[in-house]
Amino acid sequence: MKKLRPIMFVGTGSDVGKSVINTGFCRIFLQDGYSPAPFKAQNMSLNSYPTADNLEIGRAQAVQAEACGIDCSVEMNPVLLKPTSNSMSQVVLNGKPAGNKSAREYFIETDRDILFTEVMRSFERLADRYNPIVIEGAGSISEINLWKKDIVNMRVALHTGAATFLIADIDKGGVFASVYGTLKLLPEAERDAIKGIIINKFRGDISLFDDGKKILEELTGKPVIGIVPYCKGLFIEQEDGVVIEKKKTAFEPGKINIGVVLLKHLSNFTDFNMLELVPAVNLFYSDNPEILSQADIIVIPGSKNTLSDLKTLREKGLDRTILAHHHNGKPVYGICGGYQMMGEEVRDPDGVEGDIPSLPGLGILPVITTLAEGKKTRQCRFSFIGSDIPGIDSDISGRGYEIHAGHTPSKRPLCRMENGETDGYFLSDKTWGTYIHGILDNAPVIEKILRQIDPAISATIDYKARKEEGYNRLADLIRENVDMEYVYKWLGD
Repeated sequence: MKKLRPIMFVGTGSDVGKSVINTGFCRIFLQDGYSPAPFKAQNMSLNSYPTADNLEIGRAQAVQAEACGIDCSVEMNPVLLKPTSNSMSQVVLNGKPAGNKSAREYFIETDRDILFTEVMRSFERLADRYNPIVIEGAGSISEINLWKKDIVNMRVALHTGAATFLIADIDKGGVFASVYGTLKLLPEAERDAIKGIIINKFRGDISLFDDGKKILEELTGKPVIGIVPYCKGLFIEQEDGVVIEKKKTAFEPGKINIGVVLLKHLSNFTDFNMLELVPAVNLFYSDNPEILSQADIIVIPGSKNTLSDLKTLREKGLDRTILAHHHNGKPVYGICGGYQMMGEEVRDPDGVEGDIPSLPGLGILPVITTLAEGKKTRQCRFSFIGSDIPGIDSDISGRGYEIHAGHTPSKRPLCRMENGETDGYFLSDKTWGTYIHGILDNAPVIEKILRQIDPAISATIDYKARKEEGYNRLADLIRENVDMEYVYKWLGD
């Protein structure tokens, strides 16, 4: 198979669809007989995933690797920034925590040349094994105040020689100004690296944009190689927290309403993707006590800053709503940080999360969490423990992953891992907590919690098959609406 040059997708801004378009091209290259791999030099996200060798990368690159038909690796995302507050982030370098830094410390005081050299080493290792490398940029490429600090956008495009395509979201409005302004601000060498424009999320009759396409091409001197329609119901996992804003629906009569507590530092919201696929379920996120009180099931999700979110949870009165829900015999479940909050106390003696040394938890589960330096990141297989605890089905098993700092000793564990370790706390079928992200990607677990509301319900969705269907549909959508012959011409095939 001929060696192709790298391809890169950059954007006029955040949430324009770079990750999804990148994922679609990953699947196209796989279908066309190549061996592609994704790459994003620097990612900022609270949604992450562990590699097989227990290193941490952004969830989007794990999804893209899956679309490529390969296991994810740390080279695909060598720098991951996980916000812990408005001005601080945990820096994950080559899959391991490298400390917390403020935006000023990271962007101003970090040696960008050394960091760029480091991420390019990751790129070269990928390029030696895969063909082509499908690169994703971050945010807007025309943040001119950050150009000298760039290690993820056009500096990568020029260094790798990637055929680079600019993505704009027409659904946001202002597409002409965003595309023209983005390109006009670029230095000549960077503008020359842009080989074409892809208009994303078009609603309605695409032929109505024929004149708009011509105008954009005349204004920019760049061809519009694709107009990708907005596709409702296309299932692709996304990592950008912006998507949560679109899921703040409230109570829906006739369905099992599952309320996810909307935490400021909510992490790994992909934990709830499969729940959303169950037709009988209405899943919503809320930090409004009145809305949350209408839920049949409440789930407290993961958090990048458990103590801060626990403090805010109390300030908003959400603790009273959750406790009332529990005392009324309704299901409450906690995942990772949510599990920690359900306990009697969360302690942070070493200041891992900040300046709050400890806080009382919700007191639902008789456990105490102590946060500590270091992080457990691993994929896992689990089985619910059934031999010694009545009420737990030993035939419930599945896969998930752990990404957490801290220890929570438990006398009534929920699960046993394949390595013999135990996890979580089981109070009853309606109340338990776990450190396992992705536990709700497993149909038997979903069926178990939904049957607390409707004993006759069935949840037989094959999550893996649903994701594969999504990748293939996305690839078809792009093929139908993007000039692939033009793309391949620039890749050298």
